[in-house]
Amino acid sequence: MVTQQPTSDEVRATWHECCAKLRGQLSSAVYNTWIVANPLTNLEHSSDTALLATIMSPTAFHSTNVKKNFDETLRQTLSEITRKQVEIMYVIGTQSIQNGEIPKYNGIIHDIIPKNSISKSPRVEDLFSPKNLESAAFDRSQLHAKKVGLRTDYTFETFAVSTSNEMAHAAAVAVSNQPGSSYNPLFLYGGVGVGKTHLMHAIGNNIIEQNPQIEMIYSTGEEFTNQIVQAIQTKKVSHFKDKYRSTQVLFIDDIQFIAGKTAVQEEFFHTFNALTKNLKQVVLTSDRPPHEIRLLEDRLRSRFEAGLMIDIQEPSFELRTAILLLKSKAQGIPISIDLAKTIAESVDSARKIEGIITSIRSEVELKKRSLTPELIAEIISHTTQQEKRILNASPTDIIKLVANHFQLTQAVLKGKSRVKQLVTARHIAMFLLKNELSLPLTEIGRWFSGRDHTSVLHATRKVEALLLSDEQLQRDVLSIRRTLQRQGKN
Repeated sequence: MVTQQPTSDEVRATWHECCAKLRGQLSSAVYNTWIVANPLTNLEHSSDTALLATIMSPTAFHSTNVKKNFDETLRQTLSEITRKQVEIMYVIGTQSIQNGEIPKYNGIIHDIIPKNSISKSPRVEDLFSPKNLESAAFDRSQLHAKKVGLRTDYTFETFAVSTSNEMAHAAAVAVSNQPGSSYNPLFLYGGVGVGKTHLMHAIGNNIIEQNPQIEMIYSTGEEFTNQIVQAIQTKKVSHFKDKYRSTQVLFIDDIQFIAGKTAVQEEFFHTFNALTKNLKQVVLTSDRPPHEIRLLEDRLRSRFEAGLMIDIQEPSFELRTAILLLKSKAQGIPISIDLAKTIAESVDSARKIEGIITSIRSEVELKKRSLTPELIAEIISHTTQQEKRILNASPTDIIKLVANHFQLTQAVLKGKSRVKQLVTARHIAMFLLKNELSLPLTEIGRWFSGRDHTSVLHATRKVEALLLSDEQLQRDVLSIRRTLQRQGKN
């Protein structure tokens, strides 16, 4: 006798009951982020006594964490409800449900969760709240990566490999699996947007996944410089030395920034020696090879060249297409291969690809526009015009625009008030000064009541993180940037 497969109504009812059971066991942040956002989409009999359940996640990040932290809980709960042994298959993106289709995940769990019970995307503050951290199910490796300053979406799984970067990718994987043993230091160099920073963060994320307690420091050349200058001024050099020389893994992005700075190079030389002597891993990136970095001390140059140096070339058309498909999928944007090829023909770096995808996401999610060839052509045209136009803006222009957008005075925006709206506006202004004008962190701080570089760094990183999930922040930044671009035309 053939066993009848569960209907879509039965699947929905099963998931509704499962949610009801788990809602009382987990904090609201954990429940909404890891249960609600990853629904049951199918059930089928694998035998008379067993079921295969399909859990659909919006991104690979969600899928990996649900499987890692909640697999046993979900299997046990579903087994109690169905009175059968349950195994789970985890999928990403659109997944059909028997006798009907569940639309692609868009932040709303159809017919299961009451309206307004969750936001469209989980907020960063909720994910890392003290209440959430008390949950044993929370992936602490993600928290460690955030504290270090790594982008958790920059992983090996989201890095497209081609002939232009396959050697760098292989070396990065080897270093992440045996830090301190293979290729020390690893020195990656190449132009803007070729994937140096992505690989650096991927190494860190993979190391943390294997060893969540490992001591690790990620810094840019500018941040390292600012920190040693501050340590000298505050007479805390010994603390600085202890911090950097006790870490097990050190990442310095854009190491070329320390060139020509005698005291900084002196300290980095001794830090580098202390780490490599004790088989602690050092990973460096630069926009050029060591012998082309002007004013870099010979002793540092020789040590960098003693490791593995890899030149990452500009991505080919095929690689740019693959990067587009990977990054768009990670953000839940269903770009077809044909559309990806159209975009890849118009951009020349991974960084520009990220900008295009951000624009697409804004148009599709915020303006509810359809993802059509016409929309892609419009975004490409706008991006091309923006690149051709030299932005003739000053820090005062940007501060004035942000102040006007939030209906504040410039004095208040640059002041020290901790009112939430003011802090958000101030952080956005700092973020734009860094990203639109490429101002050093210390210079940005001088525009805001003399704040130090660490405060500016915290502000810019917070905006970068929130832009991935906070719709209102996305609207604010997009609106200010467009006003800035319109002014640039005049």
